[in-house]
Amino acid sequence: MRSTQSFLANPRDTRTPPPTADVMRKAGTAEEHSMNVDSQILVAGARGLAGSAIARQLARDGYQHVLAPARRDLDLLDRSAVDRYFKDHSPAYVFLAAAKVGGIHANSQHPADFLYQNLAIQNNVIDSAYRHGVRKLLFLGSSCIYPRLASQPIREESLLSGSLEPTNQWYAIAKIAGAKLCESYALQYGWNAITLMPTNLYGPGDNFSETQSHVLPALIRRFHEAKQRGMESVTIWGTGTVLREFLHVDDLASAAVFLMLHYHSTEPINVGTGEELSIAELAESIKAIAGYTGRIGFDHSRPDGTPRKLLDSSRLRAFGWRPRIPLTDGLRETYAWFEEHHALARA
Repeated sequence: MRSTQSFLANPRDTRTPPPTADVMRKAGTAEEHSMNVDSQILVAGARGLAGSAIARQLARDGYQHVLAPARRDLDLLDRSAVDRYFKDHSPAYVFLAAAKVGGIHANSQHPADFLYQNLAIQNNVIDSAYRHGVRKLLFLGSSCIYPRLASQPIREESLLSGSLEPTNQWYAIAKIAGAKLCESYALQYGWNAITLMPTNLYGPGDNFSETQSHVLPALIRRFHEAKQRGMESVTIWGTGTVLREFLHVDDLASAAVFLMLHYHSTEPINVGTGEELSIAELAESIKAIAGYTGRIGFDHSRPDGTPRKLLDSSRLRAFGWRPRIPLTDGLRETYAWFEEHHALARA
């Protein structure tokens, strides 16, 4: 139980009012409470790639009271709306998967949006969750928070040890701030807020926009449409030599629920597969799955991004969790989903 005295240590700190005694009793400690099938659980960002997968995982695991509001029902950029939502619905656990996301092109075109909107979403949800007695919050970070030239595979201790990759620094800075906000609330208030750092995610329901998506869904769309149009070649940004690790979003969801149940540290924890391949190899795999027979070219004048990004997920594996979906199987499933939903795929 968090003591009242700890909240009164700085009586001049009026930015975040301390919880009432009733709220403090509800929050309790990790040992006193554990998420169960009757818990009220909020998935913030439940219509996005990661959030929707987490909501599905919770349903598969038998959780009965999952709140998954759409943007029209809860604007996470609106501080007052977020505060009202927590007051009215009283979630006990929160998965914070909401974010403005995109690839290199989107980050370069909208740096202010990526920084401001992600900061606003995180600040609103994390602070409201704390003040309304949420027992535990899981914040979904990103592997892009790590330095551009971090030692590989990247350990959690690499955070803030070097310069960021310029092509996605605005998103990365926001995610670092979110992780540190969780850590600071844990340190100052004894609140149970954890941060999960996933590698590159993919899967059904991804954003397949030509200008806003990440590399894997963008390649799926380009090869699919090149085949449909009978194009002789597909040109890909960069050299194709950079190395990436990819995690199916259903594996991410499995890890998120696992960590909500079993992890209580202020230290971020990586989630990845431990396997990597070059963008050229990824392109060849998607080309084969799509049945495209043309050529692949590379535009060396375009940026590659971080040269290599492989997470060290040994800390999570030590807890007993493992990914289960091989990349080839995941690519086939994702391509099949895109074919079925091509006309309606999110842009």
